[in-house]
Amino acid sequence: MFVFLALAFGVGFVVFNVGGSGQGGGIGELLRDGGGASSGNISVSDAREQVQKNPGSAQAQRNLATALQGEGKTDEAIGALERYVQLKPKDQAGLRELAGLHLGQGGKLAQEAQVAQLRASYLTFGSTFSSPLKAGDKSAIGPDPIDQAVSTQASQTVSEAYGKAQQSFQQAEQTYEKLVAIAPNDPNIQLELAQAAQQSGDYPKAIAAYQKFLTLAPDDPSASLVKQQIAQLKAAQASPSSG
Repeated sequence: MFVFLALAFGVGFVVFNVGGSGQGGGIGELLRDGGGASSGNISVSDAREQVQKNPGSAQAQRNLATALQGEGKTDEAIGALERYVQLKPKDQAGLRELAGLHLGQGGKLAQEAQVAQLRASYLTFGSTFSSPLKAGDKSAIGPDPIDQAVSTQASQTVSEAYGKAQQSFQQAEQTYEKLVAIAPNDPNIQLELAQAAQQSGDYPKAIAAYQKFLTLAPDDPSASLVKQQIAQLKAAQASPSSG
């Protein structure tokens, strides 16, 4: 029988905008637009040519990432931006943009996982309630192999879709951890790290980052919502079904 997979990033998720830190560019904006910059006037072909001529140029990699985003080629844009931040590891804007792309990709993949789960539910509904095949003497001869194959395939599809979404959220979390190392006292980054960690299912890291945000910005308008998120995550951790 097909067993539904619960998506860990669905626990009480709220998109915050930090009001008190004055930094701007928070996770709410990143989730809305995927963290992408405008494509400018450079084409993808011109940007690729720049990279081919000078692959060690950080600006060429950044131009390529921007041009690829302008054409909706997010996977390739992530690769170019990752190469950029390798060359410019302390560029906060570049890291934030990369994290935003990972979050946007994770959100898209999460939706695909949910669609796959609904489709699997439809495909396996009949096998859930159908009686086993009977021999002439009315004895059961085992499950229908066709139903069993459909159920197995559906389960694998949902599991793979879920895994891809989790991987994107984990990559966003790792990118925010790099940002925290550069600017540990920026409450925006703590909040963004907390939400990325929550989406990836890393509840201890999410709780710690939320608590750090409250320490850095106790009077922020989002503080009450952050406290609610912490309570929900702690409850999820204490639940037997959370693992």
